[in-house]
Amino acid sequence: MKNEEYELIVKDIDESLEFQKTKEIVHHGMNRYEHSKRVSYYSYKIAKKLGLSYEEVARAGLLHDFFLINNKEMTLKEKATTLINHPKYAVAYSEKFFKLTDKEKDIILTHMFPVAPTRVPKYIESWIVDIVDDVVAIVEEYSVKKRQIIGFANFILAIIITF
Repeated sequence: MKNEEYELIVKDIDESLEFQKTKEIVHHGMNRYEHSKRVSYYSYKIAKKLGLSYEEVARAGLLHDFFLINNKEMTLKEKATTLINHPKYAVAYSEKFFKLTDKEKDIILTHMFPVAPTRVPKYIESWIVDIVDDVVAIVEEYSVKKRQIIGFANFILAIIITF
């Protein structure tokens, strides 16, 4: 993801000490920082190609999961509540550190549509981040499961070979 223009657009967010804390939160088998960077960058590329507000897309894409609640030790009910409400948490937390445009707020608030159907995305940019987030999450989850299966298969093969 080496793109000077993109990096300049998100630099203040990416270098913020508070945002760096997302590296410590497990998300889709990796960390929330890496997930957010992927969503932001791919959304930025699509929006730019389509002549849309790519700067707002890049920034909101990076902030779409910017909250520091770690759901690792939550009950199933707490996880479900967080899944539905985290777009609101992300907007509220983002506004503590960064100025958000109305479009950026909509992008963040609606990135879980229809799972969190609080409102329908108003902008095409919001739809882009919503869809990219879904695709990135699916790929990340698949990658983790694939590594686990390969690890298990290697373990079994090692046992078989030793006999």
